[in-house]
Amino acid sequence: MTATPTREQPHPNARRTVLKRRIQWIVAATIAYNMIEAVVAITAGRIASSSALVGFGLDSTIEVLSAAAVAWQFAAPDHERRERAALRVIAFSFFGLAIYVAISAVRTLFGASEAEPSTVGIVLAAVSLAVMPFLSWAERLAGRELGSASAVADSKQTLLCTYLSAVLLAGLLLNTWLGWTWADPLAALLIASLAAREGIQAWRGEGCCAPTPPHAGDIIEDTCQNKNCDDNTPSIN
Repeated sequence: MTATPTREQPHPNARRTVLKRRIQWIVAATIAYNMIEAVVAITAGRIASSSALVGFGLDSTIEVLSAAAVAWQFAAPDHERRERAALRVIAFSFFGLAIYVAISAVRTLFGASEAEPSTVGIVLAAVSLAVMPFLSWAERLAGRELGSASAVADSKQTLLCTYLSAVLLAGLLLNTWLGWTWADPLAALLIASLAAREGIQAWRGEGCCAPTPPHAGDIIEDTCQNKNCDDNTPSIN
């Protein structure tokens, strides 16, 4: 009898190396995009006195901080040791954003300033709405398979940027088309509430997605069973 050939399974360590490098590339792309996004959003927001647009720009700077924390973590040979510290940085960045944007929005609602239409802001929000879902999906997919809570938390930060883009776009369009200046600070308050929610989840996510040591020759499987890791992020299945 002729032995039936079997397909050689990839070595788990090799797969983990691929995933680690993939996350590093995704994080680098996220940092580069958000640095540009932050400069454009904050500048346009100050010109238009838009608390929502400034808040969106600040979220971009926090996204850079969050991604940098993950980059710092994965720069270490034993990245799991830096997991908790990276999660704390991500959580605090969310809380800081929520507090600042909420205060700014309340001041706008009580007449501190009135938001003007911003074409630059509308274009920026539309572009981010198209770009951010792909970065979030790619990092979350790799993070879940690798078993990295910080990568998953950072992908949620990027996914939050997608939601914020939609909220910002709606607020700016309502202000431009209908003259509803109050739509801008309301959009900012929604941004603040989403940021606070994600900060709490990141803080609680230190035990999320802990990887199960694979057996020799086995393909690493997704072991993220913690409820804090589960959301409606699209999968490839």
